[in-house]
Amino acid sequence: QVQLVESGGGLVQPGGSLRLSCKASGSIRFYNMGWYRQSPGKQREWVARIASGGSTNYADYVKGRFTISRDNTKNTVDLQMNSLKPEDTADYICALSDLYWGQGTQVTVSS
Repeated sequence: QVQLVESGGGLVQPGGSLRLSCKASGSIRFYNMGWYRQSPGKQREWVARIASGGSTNYADYVKGRFTISRDNTKNTVDLQMNSLKPEDTADYICALSDLYWGQGTQVTVSS
């Protein structure tokens, strides 16, 4: 059983930046990792993915603003979020191969 713990969420003004981090209890080296988000009353939506080999994919609504990265030596996956918009407000959740999920970290974008 792998545990994932997210951190780095908070309140930020529109146009600001946040960096989220996801720490796994075991090795992530051979796994695809992803970030999702969920707002109250909405379905969970995919945000970004980084494959075990390092290739990345992004949802259209964050492309060019968010960057996903991984550090296999630390078993962490980060999500750098720039140019944040109010519609980015959500609970951000880390996933390992869409099998294991974290509890999420809240991001609120508001003036």
